[in-house]
Amino acid sequence: MKNPFFLTFILLFNLSTALSQSINLGSWNIVNLKYNINNKWSLFGEAQLRSLKFYDDFHYYEYKGGFNYKFHKNGTFTLGMGSYQTYREGGDFVLPKNNDEFRIWPQIVLSESLGKLKIEQRYRTEMRFTSNGYRNRFRYRLGVSLPFGTEKDKYKPYLISLNNELFFTNNEPYFERNRASVSFSYKPSKPVTLLVGYLYQFDYKINDETGRDFLQIGLFLEVGK
Repeated sequence: MKNPFFLTFILLFNLSTALSQSINLGSWNIVNLKYNINNKWSLFGEAQLRSLKFYDDFHYYEYKGGFNYKFHKNGTFTLGMGSYQTYREGGDFVLPKNNDEFRIWPQIVLSESLGKLKIEQRYRTEMRFTSNGYRNRFRYRLGVSLPFGTEKDKYKPYLISLNNELFFTNNEPYFERNRASVSFSYKPSKPVTLLVGYLYQFDYKINDETGRDFLQIGLFLEVGK
């Protein structure tokens, strides 16, 4: 194979598959499409499918879309909305559902560079219309990433990322969830990004979207100007 790093990407996926059998790793699958209208405005759509065991016990899916506005070279505002469906544990899409939800969420992402590192802060407010009534939620994510590899066409093909996200509400017990992840991304061409990673989720006294350890697999497409 001409690209040894792509071989490494495949080997990491195979290793994760083997490890999943011993640590009960779930799956977290992402397909994302972004369309750039110009250098400030863009549209996006995304679908996710999750399981509590390795491609078994599927319990969650979501689909969402919206727009992004780049108000500063280091700042982006997003308005998104979508459907979020959570099923009970114990099998594939077990009824009755834990949660049937429509969600609207504005967010702001701020980024800055520190040497070769990119630091990103994401602030999101969620207006949640759930099967158990209306809820508010507030999320803060801090991420650090390192792009590397030989630059071509103004991008580097490889990226390592670390993220940690906190979830809060305006009702007791206020703190809901902590979500941490580490991932490796490979960009075979400018419009395409492949991602493999590990995500750990700790839930505190909530019964929707439960989960612990996940293997993340993602496909991200970017088209337009």
